[in-house]
Parts: sequence; C-alpha cells; structure tokens
Amino acid sequence: MLDELLGRASLKERIDELEEENERLQNRYEAESERRAEATTAKQEAEAEVNRLEDRIAQLEGELERLEDEETTLEPRHRDRLRGARLAEVIDRLASFRTAPEGALTAVLEDGDAVETLREESDVDLGTLLGDRAALVDDAAPCVLCVDDAGLVAVALEPPALPDADLEAHTTWGDRFALEREWFLPTGRYALALVRTDLFALGRYDGDERIDYRGFESDVKGSHSKGGFSQARFERIRDDQIDAHLERCADAVADVDADRLFVVGQRGVVDALVAEADLEPAATAAVDATGDPKPALEDAHRSFWTTTLRVL
Repeated sequence: MLDELLGRASLKERIDELEEENERLQNRYEAESERRAEATTAKQEAEAEVNRLEDRIAQLEGELERLEDEETTLEPRHRDRLRGARLAEVIDRLASFRTAPEGALTAVLEDGDAVETLREESDVDLGTLLGDRAALVDDAAPCVLCVDDAGLVAVALEPPALPDADLEAHTTWGDRFALEREWFLPTGRYALALVRTDLFALGRYDGDERIDYRGFESDVKGSHSKGGFSQARFERIRDDQIDAHLERCADAVADVDADRLFVVGQRGVVDALVAEADLEPAATAAVDATGDPKPALEDAHRSFWTTTLRVL
C-alpha cells in the first residue's frame, strides 16, 4: 500500500521489465558472440584450406613443369657424325655383337611415326625395350635401329643409302644385328652425281676410289638487279637457262655405267633432274658443296658418305 502511495510500485515493475529486457539482450549478445566466434573459426579453417590447396596446386604445377622440361630436353646419350675408317670400325663393332636367338632387333625405319608404325606393322613395342627414350626413335627416323632385348645396345644410324623396301622385310630379330655395309660405306661400283643450278659433276667410283670424272658449269644468271631487265623477264631467262642446264645434266647421266647411282646437291634441283631424266637413283641427298666442279664433287662425296649415329 505504501509503495503504491509513494509511486514505487510502478517503478519496481519498470525495473523488473528492464532487468528482463537486459537479460534478454545479454542472452542475445552471448548467442551472437558465439555465432561470431563460430563464423571466425569457420573462416579461419576455410582460409587454411584455401592456403593448403594453393600450396598443393603450386606443387603440382612445379611437378608438371619439371616433367615437361624433362620431356623437351630428352636427348640421345651420344651423337656423332661418322665417315671413313671410324664409321667402318663402328659398323664392325655392331656387326660383331652376339646374343641369344631373336635377342637383337634390326629395323629400317622411314620418316613418320616410326614407333607406332613398328608396333602396328611388326608387333614390336619399343616402349617395352626403351621406355620413355622410344620417343627419340621418331626424331632419328629415317634410320636403321639396333636394339637388343637386354638393353645393352640401343643405337639409331642414319645412313646415306637407306634401303627402299617395305618395313616388315627389314624388321628382323636374330642373334646379331643385320647390317649391310653398302648402306653406310662406299662399296662396289657406283656413280655419284652432284647438281646445282649452274654446276654439274659426275664421278664413277670403285669403293672409295674415283675412276672416272666429268664436270661442267653453265651460264645461269644470279640474283636479279635493278638494271635493264624487268623482274619477270629476268626470271624467264633464268628459268630457260636452268632448263637448258638440266638437259645437259640429264644427257651426262643417261649412259652411266654403274651398279648404283646417287644424286646429290640442291634439293629442288636434284628432284628436278631425277624427274627430267626419269632416273631411279639408289639415294638422293641435299649437300652443301660449293666451288668448282671437281673439288665440289669431292666435298659432296665426303658429305654424302657420312652417317649420323645416335646412342639412345
């Protein structure tokens, strides 16, 4: 009664209401603080997971880059260009190799996807024999491949006179490598013709010895200048001169008395001469032989009878 008279009853009720509101707000604050703590923890965990994944991605990218570098830098263990006595010695060493029956593979591989072709046409899986280094065989083709089943020998030779035959006939397993010296070395009686746009030289040989020679140069215009000829007229005159030169070259090789004919020189001119004279050479090659006909022929002969050796 006294509280009501003094107005304290309403104050007490207001105090109770405020205390209830305060408690409710305190509970809300505590709940919100807990949620924020949980959110902060979840955020920290998510950031840690992101960092872990970024580190893993960087690691995988590094491994990928390393593998790509290893793939692009895969090189033969040894590479050399051989001719003459040194080449003969290497061929003799390979020919002397002996293994169990069907333990030595000799394969003559043309241009193109040599590894896949060998697998499809001869049922030979070079990946089993060479592992990742089988990719080097495609880089070496055209070549003669010699590999034994124990992995002791794995070489690719790029000879001047690669035999022109089907793959199956020149893919053999034996107790030794099936190499023909005439693929690599000058043997028997043969002729070597060197042809450029303005030069021709022909030698007949018995082995490494030249027994006959013929050579000449033709008057063929060089680079066009800004003189009296127009470009079109200059090109017509030059083409006519080259055609006349090729006719002389075709006449020179028409009656060659040799078991084999090799034609070397500027690639486009070599192909034109072969077509012009309807030749069937044992091999053709692009060689860089300059100078007068006779010394140029000597350079061409030496360059042609050179074999590239790759130790895989």
